[in-house]
Amino acid sequence: MALPASSGPVPTPPRPSPVRRRAAAAAAATLATAGLVLAGLTGPAQARPADDGPASAARAGAAASDPDPDLVEAMTRDLGLTTAQAEKRLANEADAADTVAALRTALGDSYAGAHVSGETAARLTVATTDAKERARITEAGATARLVDRDLGALDRVQKALDRAAGRAAPEGVRVWYVDTRHNDVVVEAADQDAARAFLARAGVRGDAVTVRHTDAEPRTFADLRGGDAYYMNGSGRCSIGFSVTRGGGQAGFVTAGHCGTPGTPTSGYNQQAQGSFQGSTFPGRDYAWVATNGNWTPRPLVNGYGMGEVTVAGSTQAPVGASVCRSGSTTGWHCGTVQQHNTSVTYPQGTVSGVTRTNVCAEPGDSGGSFISGDQAQGTTSGGSGNCTSGGTTFFFPVNPALQAYGLTLVTSGGGGPTDPPTDPPTEGTWAIGTQYQVGDQVTYNGATYRCVQAHTAQPGWNPLDAPSLWARA
Repeated sequence: MALPASSGPVPTPPRPSPVRRRAAAAAAATLATAGLVLAGLTGPAQARPADDGPASAARAGAAASDPDPDLVEAMTRDLGLTTAQAEKRLANEADAADTVAALRTALGDSYAGAHVSGETAARLTVATTDAKERARITEAGATARLVDRDLGALDRVQKALDRAAGRAAPEGVRVWYVDTRHNDVVVEAADQDAARAFLARAGVRGDAVTVRHTDAEPRTFADLRGGDAYYMNGSGRCSIGFSVTRGGGQAGFVTAGHCGTPGTPTSGYNQQAQGSFQGSTFPGRDYAWVATNGNWTPRPLVNGYGMGEVTVAGSTQAPVGASVCRSGSTTGWHCGTVQQHNTSVTYPQGTVSGVTRTNVCAEPGDSGGSFISGDQAQGTTSGGSGNCTSGGTTFFFPVNPALQAYGLTLVTSGGGGPTDPPTDPPTEGTWAIGTQYQVGDQVTYNGATYRCVQAHTAQPGWNPLDAPSLWARA
């Protein structure tokens, strides 16, 4: 529910010590062994996945330290863990993320996903389509699983569904995602007929996916006024995601794209002038960034709403099964786990692809807020179903694609991040940086056709998805 407009700013709690890793002796020994093995991993050269973007480089230089006590407290409350279990889980998940990143590169096209399991995330499972790679996975300290379809094959099915949804949002189909736990693509729909119609329109065989019934009706969380965080044009309210800078000087923050369009002015929790939206994409994706005025100083912190502040050290993607916590201006801190990456969800306004599905609750006004795992930024709240009384499902858009699209640097305790100017994520199409476009010119981008509505020379970050003032769907 909304907070009343008259409620004052959330008091700033005392600043705690930075998030730190604490590993037991056995865990430290395991990590040391895994480090020796991973250092010798070989395989085809590949670019690092976008979701493990350059902003996470700060993590390598961050000093080892104890877990943030307020983050641990939130995990014990929402995950039913003891303090020792929560601390051990954070350490295990940090190690697992590093192992997954190395194995993903080493396994190449045979990589089929990974997930952690157990109360303390002590078991890392990595899937491959190549039986010869099982020994490599085992040597890295993970459990190997042989499957039929690699991650690329699963992604191709999802992209076909995404292209169909991009042409017209599927009625009655709520969510679809790559389920790496079961080596499958799952489609959640209100009924079988809706699912079959969507699959037919996408050209996807029925045996390539699993259809599940759902009564959930996902919605975005920016539809109520009042409370703290930030306001859009004096009316709606959303939540700040993470502090960023651009070009080494301009400060701002990333948030959800559905919260505002380029040029929309914002005011802060104290109702003072704050800045304006510089870039925004929704639907299709759900990210945006706001440039702030000189009265606002970016900090590498996430507000714990009465539970202290959590320090942001980087943005390494947490694996499926890892714990993740969310901060939002309506419901404060809540924790859960990562259920699936690379998910697509249909809201009333259209389909958003590339979000991560979680079992963390959220409510209107939490949109745009921070998702963080340990001390690693994960993404910004997009939408979902349910609430924080009965529970629900919430989706977040990964932070690294937003940083890359707009050339932003994540503000972290150790520095680091994507460089300016911005870079656009790899994609297929005829749109190209540096090309001079005239009104009426047509290009393809991410499987869709766009028409130029304003003459310009294409710059990084001005792709048809992220620059609606320059392009319109043809």
